[in-house]
Amino acid sequence: MFRRGYLDNGIPVLMERIRGVRSVCLGIWVKVGSRYETRQTNGISHFLEHMFFKGTENRSQKEIAVEIDSLGGDLNAYTSKETTTFYIKLLDDYLDKGIELLMDIFLNSKLPEDEIEKEKGIVIEEIKMVEDTPDDYIHDLFSEYAWNREGLGLGILGTRKTVRSFTRKDLLEHIRKYYTVDNIVISCAGNIEHENVLGMLNGYMGSASNTSSASSLSRPTFRHGTKVVTKDCAEVHLCIGTEGIAQGSPERYAMLLMNTVVGAGVSSRLFQEIREQRGLAYSVYSYISSYHDSGLFSVYAGTGRKRYQQVIDLVRDELVGLRDTLSEDELTRAKKQLKGNLVLALESTSGRMNNLARQEIYYGKHITPSEIIKAIDGVRFSEVRDLADRLFTDRRFALTVLGPVKNASV
Repeated sequence: MFRRGYLDNGIPVLMERIRGVRSVCLGIWVKVGSRYETRQTNGISHFLEHMFFKGTENRSQKEIAVEIDSLGGDLNAYTSKETTTFYIKLLDDYLDKGIELLMDIFLNSKLPEDEIEKEKGIVIEEIKMVEDTPDDYIHDLFSEYAWNREGLGLGILGTRKTVRSFTRKDLLEHIRKYYTVDNIVISCAGNIEHENVLGMLNGYMGSASNTSSASSLSRPTFRHGTKVVTKDCAEVHLCIGTEGIAQGSPERYAMLLMNTVVGAGVSSRLFQEIREQRGLAYSVYSYISSYHDSGLFSVYAGTGRKRYQQVIDLVRDELVGLRDTLSEDELTRAKKQLKGNLVLALESTSGRMNNLARQEIYYGKHITPSEIIKAIDGVRFSEVRDLADRLFTDRRFALTVLGPVKNASV
């Protein structure tokens, strides 16, 4: 059973009671991420997320860790391009303790100077780890190139230089600017009582009254072309893509179905053609990144240094030809696959919690699974074909290549 409530200060609280489970997942979502940063402050949203766990007025960092482990729960956070999320998942018996712990971290973190300096080293090691994992790093390089290192093109972790520059004053200013009542959404799913959850949250956050002074976003400009980053890797890693659609676009279900046909799953065109039929790659897939006002449709592949241009050509030809080769049977199979994936993703309380918050942030309303399934079934063949025509036919692709090569073309 879904219910939307509001704290006394207007913060929306999305709640879904799920009978037959013993877990609860509750998340606090702040509408800020790397997109809202500048080249000089890049990575501060992610760095601040780390610092919230370094001790509060009531608990040390170790006491926080010991307490969540003693509850058998999961307390964590993550940063994306447009949001920062703090969440706790635990047994329903401990919900009151879990909410108190999460709120203590969110509202009372001390951000001690010595921990800031220590955390800089930790985050820099995290940056190095990504750079040493080329099948992860290529996605950052692709986004950076396609969006010209502005807004959506800024990496979530930041750079060594920016991370080293952060001060406690910078973190406090980021909180003041973005961690405001009009910039927060709370979501909760599991074995809960709606009024109980709302009452507890109101007691902790209902009296806050700070509002945002952040400026509005400008729509990003997609850049097509090729960028090659030469690196001594065992494989050549590549991303090919084009500008996609916004998260709230009416074409989003057509986009999901097109992605399913092209490269989502072992029956997809790219997996079957590039891996199974030709043996050119172990990993090949397509994916969608959608934001408030734009997005990317991307294909990733990891292949050999003598084969990468062949893989690029195959991916390009598959995308360009999709308009004329898509079949009704493929679309029917994609609908079944997508609906199954949706149901499986929503079978966990954490999946439901994430879904509730994202719907509120991007659509401003709750969309039930049955409504989503109906929308997927309602997508017409012509809609998917027209979308493929618009995105791919003019060949305005961005290509990023990482590996022991010096040139490539799309």
